[in-house]
Amino acid sequence: MTKIHVAIAILYQDGKFLCQLRDDVPNIRYPGHWALFGGHLEPGETAEVAVLRELSEEIGWAPTSASFFCHDVEGDVVRHVFHSQLSADVKDLILQEGWDMQLLTAEDIRAGQCYSEKSEDVRPFGMAHQRILLSFIDSI
Repeated sequence: MTKIHVAIAILYQDGKFLCQLRDDVPNIRYPGHWALFGGHLEPGETAEVAVLRELSEEIGWAPTSASFFCHDVEGDVVRHVFHSQLSADVKDLILQEGWDMQLLTAEDIRAGQCYSEKSEDVRPFGMAHQRILLSFIDSI
């Protein structure tokens, strides 16, 4: 089985975590679910370069560097997970991919769902993304 490699970022600020409400389209993983920002590695690209590029593309901001947290394997997907302090104000970020974004609390993440003003309803977390965030919260 060919593995799909993606790099994702845990961005945190004041004890909250920046999450993306993924587009509600059927041809992506976890459509309409809360998840972490990130995306596929391009050929020859390192995971750290990929996560910084993806953040810049998806929210118009990236940290100068990100620290490695873990690898998460789910079926054919290998997630290279990085973390960084979010030094920008969320209102200054430009959502360029996804339906919504917001800073979520550990309680939201533990509950496995959160309300989105954009979708006007409660949306679930992608299971892998919830698992990764809970592992990170437990580690700090």
